[in-house]
Amino acid sequence: MVDLFDKLRMEAGPLAKYSHLPDDYFFFPKLEGEIGPHMNFMGRSVLNWSLNNYLGLANHPEVRKTDAEAAAQFGLAYPMGARMMSGNSLQHLEFERQLAAFVKKEDAMLLNFGYQGVVSIIDALVDRKDVIVYDAESHACIIDGVRLHMGKRFVFPHNNMENLEKQLQRATRLADETGGGILVITEGVFGMSGDMGDLKGITALKKKYNFRLFVDDAHGFGTMGKTGAGAGEEQGVQDQIDLYFSTFAKSMASIGAFVAGNKSILKYLRYSTRSQIFAKSLPMPLVLGGMKRLELLKTKPELKDNLWKITRAVQDGLRERGFYLGATQSPVTPVLFKGGVGEAANMAMDLRENFHIFCSVVIYPVVPKDVIMFRIIPTAAHTMADVERTLTAFSTLKTKLDEGFYRQEALVSVTKGM
Repeated sequence: MVDLFDKLRMEAGPLAKYSHLPDDYFFFPKLEGEIGPHMNFMGRSVLNWSLNNYLGLANHPEVRKTDAEAAAQFGLAYPMGARMMSGNSLQHLEFERQLAAFVKKEDAMLLNFGYQGVVSIIDALVDRKDVIVYDAESHACIIDGVRLHMGKRFVFPHNNMENLEKQLQRATRLADETGGGILVITEGVFGMSGDMGDLKGITALKKKYNFRLFVDDAHGFGTMGKTGAGAGEEQGVQDQIDLYFSTFAKSMASIGAFVAGNKSILKYLRYSTRSQIFAKSLPMPLVLGGMKRLELLKTKPELKDNLWKITRAVQDGLRERGFYLGATQSPVTPVLFKGGVGEAANMAMDLRENFHIFCSVVIYPVVPKDVIMFRIIPTAAHTMADVERTLTAFSTLKTKLDEGFYRQEALVSVTKGM
């Protein structure tokens, strides 16, 4: 037997093993100043491609005005308590009505936090008789929700419809024995790779198999589809998504989330979703601010148009210069290189220190070993000048990597003296 804390110190997890590095550079960096394309990092201005502020709403004047007025009128405490007990309001109900109408569902339920909302919804939907089938590249909140499930779960390789059908066959046989149902879970837009879940392919299988579909569209809401209603709208199958989830932390530049679907199922979730029953209601300024953001999303299509103008310029420019971006179909722009952790650290430092460009660098275990990903997130607030500056920097970065420049120093030497 060992002391629990001693065990944790000896057996660092895949990310914790890097915890000896400075907390404010590669991990937990501090971007300061007004949220936007140009912020301050380590005391100097950087061009920032790291925030999911897709539509540029974080500092939109109408948003800032509504947020400030709502906070002044209500403070951050109101309403107190969970929705079920004392934390409900007409404004919460109206926001839910507007969200449901926008994503073309009968009803919607506000969630005080996206991650725990997904975990809790999955927990509420299934019991030990039911079977979950989910995409292998699903977000951590889905994985955590699936881990709570006391019944069987099957995983299919990312967007592999042939394998999904095999898993549905297995799930059907098992559900026939237990008397349970089947829940399929995927994402609308996958936040690392940028490709969409094959919602059209999944929903086509409903003709052969009896299952319900839950879609986490955190990155698709506001960015995909004619009106911005998400990946389901983009693929023409929004009506086939049984439960549609999105967060306010990306296109809406806030916090909180919602789930939308059939009215009777939403009523069940209101009485069964533990993270909402036993937690405080979304504060009023976030509700009123959310309605203003949704209004702008609906009435100012130029925001999404400019997002896609910048996205196309970044992605086309990188591809023309020989960069590999995987299978992205969305603004999420993964720039993939071959290399190790030390090279990734050197490249990130070069980009930040010498080119004054900040974007997230992703290494194993989020991506396979010997793969380096720089994830660029275009927004409506970026300019074509920002794009050209970045394309030039990445071209230089690629040349130096190909020449072996970034292998000259180990990770330990990169960080010494910081």
